[in-house]
Amino acid sequence: MKIIVLTGGGTAGHVYPALAVREKLGKDYEVHYIGGNGMEKEIVAKDKSIVYHKIDTVKLVRKLTFKNLLIPFKLLKAVREAKKILKNIKPDCIFSKGGFVAVPVAIAGKSLKIPIISHESDLSMGLANKIILRCCSVMCTSFEKTAEADKKCLYTGQPIRGKLFKGNKKNLSIYEKRDKNKPNLLVVGGSSGAKFINDKVLKNIEKLTKNFNVIHITGKQVVKDAKCSGYFQVEYADNIEDYLNLADIVLSRAGSGAINEFLALAKPMLLIPLSKKCSRGDQIENAKLFNSLGYADILQEEDYDDEMFLIKINNLYKNREKYIKNMEKVAKNDACEKIIEIIEENIKK
Repeated sequence: MKIIVLTGGGTAGHVYPALAVREKLGKDYEVHYIGGNGMEKEIVAKDKSIVYHKIDTVKLVRKLTFKNLLIPFKLLKAVREAKKILKNIKPDCIFSKGGFVAVPVAIAGKSLKIPIISHESDLSMGLANKIILRCCSVMCTSFEKTAEADKKCLYTGQPIRGKLFKGNKKNLSIYEKRDKNKPNLLVVGGSSGAKFINDKVLKNIEKLTKNFNVIHITGKQVVKDAKCSGYFQVEYADNIEDYLNLADIVLSRAGSGAINEFLALAKPMLLIPLSKKCSRGDQIENAKLFNSLGYADILQEEDYDDEMFLIKINNLYKNREKYIKNMEKVAKNDACEKIIEIIEENIKK
């Protein structure tokens, strides 16, 4: 039996694609996951077929702070921890989904001459994957343009979990509670939530519920529940596939993992990407690309006003068939199969 180590974390978007690959690996592999004490630990714990190993992790804070001065020392400690685990496991390969959690694992794996296959979800490569690129044999990408960055890069598409295609809206308690004469707007802020989107939805909830059932996945943050007919609030949805099966349109941030899942299910989307004030601008790039391809409409935080927000939501639903037609042109995603082929080729080497 071959042994593989999965790694990556910080957000659900770094974990679910790794689990999609694990799903396709089947029973031919003994699977381990090296991660931190964050969301990845909580998510992976639900899969009893994966052995989880925790290491200390270190994240760059995108502002001037003394905490960043400690990064080299914390990283060195994390690399030592990962190296000890890898020596004990003796994996045939490491599959990294990126994020700051994966950096020490990739550095340790390279020092032990373990083949490393990584994956970049966003249009432009993040800092963690720029470091991991130096360690890995192949960097798979969700977008063709990203694969032009380096000779190690190879376009595969985004790994999508099989369960996503098996959603059943009738499993939801709100299925019978909703107004069956109204379409369903699903609001998704990401695994950690999106305060900007949450605030704007609640501010406009009475106007939104005139035309839609609003199913609001708030993420793990405190959000006041609007006691409004047609509004349904959920903190976190393990069964996101059931909510997506119910949704007619989606309002979301523009993390690559999430929007590629909406694309795979042909769900028209209005994207409000995280602004450059809070990020490196990767979500803005993702949203602009999806908009140019006719998969999504986009509203920048800097351009936001309530009237435009409501107009765009209503127009998205009105023009949904156009968006669906564009998305259905995309070939069936077989990223997992491509990635597993690459993993097995590198194990043989």
